[in-house]
Amino acid sequence: MIEAERVLLAPRADVWELVAEPFHLPDWWPAYTGVKPDRRGLAPNARWQVSRSRAPGFLRRPGGEGLIVITEVHEGRSLAWHDVAQSLEAGIGLDNAGEGRTRATVFVSGPSWRLFLEGARSLPERALVRLHDLCQTAARL
Repeated sequence: MIEAERVLLAPRADVWELVAEPFHLPDWWPAYTGVKPDRRGLAPNARWQVSRSRAPGFLRRPGGEGLIVITEVHEGRSLAWHDVAQSLEAGIGLDNAGEGRTRATVFVSGPSWRLFLEGARSLPERALVRLHDLCQTAARL
């Protein structure tokens, strides 16, 4: 498992609002450029169609479609999913880190050869950079 952690300059409720909205997943998770959630939305066992990043992987063509299954939802605290085609687990956990701050921990796990060949080892850190930027932008509005 590869993890990255960062303190975000936003209250946990605000960060959760961002990550819990299915259509915002591509805004902060770098492997996807689009999402079509099923009618269940954010719920365990929900199945979402995702459009993949245009960056090529060793085992896949750029772009394309995929399926993720939501495996864990703890309101306000954590979200996890399974990327079926990539055989990867990923998710985010949120904790309070002082007034108006949130500690976000993002992870990805799967076969080590796939993490390496697909460039997935950098996904948690890249996701946190995106989340940080989104929270900073929202704080300025």
